[in-house]
Amino acid sequence: MQIQVSDAASQWFRDELALQSGDAVRFFGKVYGQTAVHDGFSLGMECATVEQPIGSVVKDGITYFASQSDEWFFADYDLQVDYDPELEEPKYQFERR
Repeated sequence: MQIQVSDAASQWFRDELALQSGDAVRFFGKVYGQTAVHDGFSLGMECATVEQPIGSVVKDGITYFASQSDEWFFADYDLQVDYDPELEEPKYQFERR
């Protein structure tokens, strides 16, 4: 699994979560909601310690990752994280591998 984080999304995460170099953000599947590829599940994120990553990227000193426990959610997909200026929040796109 590959994760890409745009410059604008990275800035949003650093500003909104008060992240500093060396911190990490975990993406995970959670019950309820919907994504473009999951019905009944949505994408969550939290500040966390990197553990058993199945995909990760370091951007501006921050590690963005998904862990092995969420492999079911990301199976067959890469994750692109961008920023939506109209909604003033991140937007997520799943790309089939």
